[in-house]
Amino acid sequence: MNQRTITRLLAILLLSAASSCSYLDMIPDNVATLDHAFNERNQARKFLFTCYSFMPKTGNLARDPAMLGGDEIWWAVARAEMPFGIARGEQSVVNPISGHLETLYQGIRNCNIFLENISRVPDMEEEEKRRWAAEVKFLKAYYHFYLLRMYGPVPLIKENLPISTGPESVQVSRAPADDCFDYIIALIDEALPDLLLTHPDPTQDAGRIDKIVAVSMKAKILVYAASPLFNGNTDQAGLQNRDGTPLFNSSYSDDKWARAAAACKEAIDLCQSAGKALYEFGSTYLQYALTDTISTQLSIRNTLSPSFRGWNEEMLWANTNSLADAGFQQRIFPLMETLVGTTRLYGDLSPPLKIAEMYYTHHGVPINEDKTWDYANRYSLRTAGIDDGLYVREGYTSAYLNFDREPRFYAGLGFDGGVWYGHGKYNDKAPRSLLHIEARGGQRNQVSSQRSTVTGYFLKKLNNFENVARANNSISIHVYPWPLIRLADLYLLYAESLNESQGPQSEVYKYLNLVRARAGLPSVESAWTSYSTQPEKYTTKNGLREIIRNERLIELAFEGQRFWDLRRWKEAAEELNKPIRGWDGFQADPADYYQPVVLFKQTFSTKDYFWPFDENSVTKNKNLVQNLGW
Repeated sequence: MNQRTITRLLAILLLSAASSCSYLDMIPDNVATLDHAFNERNQARKFLFTCYSFMPKTGNLARDPAMLGGDEIWWAVARAEMPFGIARGEQSVVNPISGHLETLYQGIRNCNIFLENISRVPDMEEEEKRRWAAEVKFLKAYYHFYLLRMYGPVPLIKENLPISTGPESVQVSRAPADDCFDYIIALIDEALPDLLLTHPDPTQDAGRIDKIVAVSMKAKILVYAASPLFNGNTDQAGLQNRDGTPLFNSSYSDDKWARAAAACKEAIDLCQSAGKALYEFGSTYLQYALTDTISTQLSIRNTLSPSFRGWNEEMLWANTNSLADAGFQQRIFPLMETLVGTTRLYGDLSPPLKIAEMYYTHHGVPINEDKTWDYANRYSLRTAGIDDGLYVREGYTSAYLNFDREPRFYAGLGFDGGVWYGHGKYNDKAPRSLLHIEARGGQRNQVSSQRSTVTGYFLKKLNNFENVARANNSISIHVYPWPLIRLADLYLLYAESLNESQGPQSEVYKYLNLVRARAGLPSVESAWTSYSTQPEKYTTKNGLREIIRNERLIELAFEGQRFWDLRRWKEAAEELNKPIRGWDGFQADPADYYQPVVLFKQTFSTKDYFWPFDENSVTKNKNLVQNLGW
């Protein structure tokens, strides 16, 4: 999709509400502009791209709550107006942080306008009109889903109101959660027959809606509908409209999980028929025949940003309105030995200690379950030997926690002494030629409180391995669109929904193990049987649920999934009441540095599962009830 055309006419085509109304008033107020917008194909195409332009800025530090609003990435800079304020417990009803409410309802209004008018464009084939309308129906469904995920039950704006509508008619109420999901899925189902399987020009049309996107997101949305936050959530039993209509169904339904599993399998089958597959890095790159160790790490890192191959075979949908750009990746990129003197690198997006502890051992089981791994002494010191050289710099003293971990640990995280492959250094047959981090007090990666990690860990996964920075401040950054759903995500959603609906079985293990195999890990059955202190864990529904959830948190780390997954599982109240910890960062001696310290004590209560509606909206619309606790 040409991004310039997406917003080119936004100023004249975005129809804002009258000053006496709110953004929920779906009333167009400029008929002359509408006549012009649909008098020819080119103008209608611009309006189509305007509908796309309301896509939320996923992966954006200032806009996406899933990046800094939880516990996955910590920041030394405390800015309450950014989503980081949510993580710090600073959400409020006066001006909710990162709410998206007004923007998304404006997007829905524009989608309605498009759907009402596309049929009258004179110089278009009917098939193309139907295809564009199908794309917009999906966008309308997605915008409603995004609001539902944030606010819980929301008003459904199925069509815009006539200009003659009186003020009483715009006092809309929230629809029950089940009704919201039903409407969203119905819109997607209505769109599916008219969508292309894939767009023929992936460069020009990247990010546009096709059948792959629609069926994959339908599956994901149905998993949300089946999850504890929306399926039998008794905590929300008291939330009801003014007329007494309950907004949450307190009764749990197994059928929701069965429906989600069927949708996931349908999406997987369609994706595979279209050539979609888990991404794997090629066996050779540049002039070097890579070791299996580095090839596996690059298979993990490049699921998001394989710049030399374009949009890879695993990516099902990425947000071309939201890019992991130079500014973003500079915040990830730490200083290393060849980069001293560079002032444009920060490395200040810091995974907390509990995220480092989340990853498995090299045997593919949790560190507190592996009977061969010394969990009790994980904070003690260990010096890297020659066999550790592709993970930790040979001869460097680091924490035991950073040794003998799974490939995703080394692909996802940087740490004191950790090897950081790429960025101009590609000969992994000579490990000492590769870049590494030195993050203790007085070392190059601990420059200041705002140009270094605050936890002792760095966010490697989102930094393209071909980015290069030099001491003269010359930086080359490979930009990539933010991932919304990829095949590994879909596989894990299927495993989850199938386990919930039918319990442990070979089909669950199959898709779980496909993801693990790409990550260089043995099967669940083999790993737990051979190495876990709970060898039968994977054979029970509850045990396998825990394994699947851990697998999602690891595989999709830093992609904006953990924030929402913890909420839909109703595990946020447990996880987000744990303290944010890191190493004692400004200590120079290893024995002093590798002491866990509390950086912040997070608090989370039941009300925090959903955003508050802003006070102004509730005041203007007497039928819009506020979420519980706000």
